[in-house]
Formats: sequence, C-alpha cells, structure tokens
Amino acid sequence: MTIKELQTAMIAAMKARDKARKDTISSLIAAVKKAAIDAGCRDDIPEDMVDAAVLKELKTAKEQLDTCPADRTELIDEYKARVEVITEFAPKQLSEDEIRKVIEEKFADVIASGNRGMIMKAVMGELKGKADGKLINQVVASMIK
Repeated sequence: MTIKELQTAMIAAMKARDKARKDTISSLIAAVKKAAIDAGCRDDIPEDMVDAAVLKELKTAKEQLDTCPADRTELIDEYKARVEVITEFAPKQLSEDEIRKVIEEKFADVIASGNRGMIMKAVMGELKGKADGKLINQVVASMIK
C-alpha cells in the first residue's frame, strides 16, 4: 500500500460523499505522514512504513471496539465501520497454519531449546508486520507444550 493509493481512495470517498469512509482514510493518511515525519523521510514514504502505520491504526480501532460498552450501539457501529475500512488497506496477515509452517522451517533449532522468550525474539523479527503478535504467541505456546 502506498500513500498515493490512500489519497486516491480518500478522493473517491469524498466524491461519493461517504463522510465516515473519508474520515477514516484521512486519519490513516495522517498517521502515515506522522510516522514518516518522525522517521525523517517526509517526501519519499516507503511502503513498509505505510503498512506499519495502517496496522497500528487497525490495532487501535479494534481496541476501541473491544473496550466500548455494549449499551453504546451507535459507537459500536461506528467502530465496526472504521475497522472494516482500515482492514481494506491493511496488508494480508498470515494464518495460524502459515505461522506454524514458517516457525517449523526456519526456527526448528530455537524451538528445541524450549525457551519461550528466545523463540519469540527470533520469530518476531521474521514475522513482524506479517502476522498478529498475539496469534504468533499462541502458536509458539502450543508448539512448546
């Protein structure tokens, strides 16, 4: 995903008069630009930085949805719509089976040690941004037992 693609999607949402979608995409663009400014690459923003910012926003939106009180249905609907829009732009995440396969192929020697911290350190370096950290942790836990 590039910043240009996000901007094009925001323009399309503006033309369609879809305020909620436009606002969500606008916040994604702002998050990407903030990350780029913090990293010092304001003009030429790499795709991996865009993906990382989108994943961070997705995680935040999911946390908002999880912590929202059940009786606030209008907020829940708003958060669900936000998560759906952000998910469109998020990079594809690996499934549990794909994570298990990568761990077995590349980290068999580390798994043999049985040290969960060491395993997670090695695996997260390889899979960061490609899979959810909680899911990776669950797979590692099931493989150690």
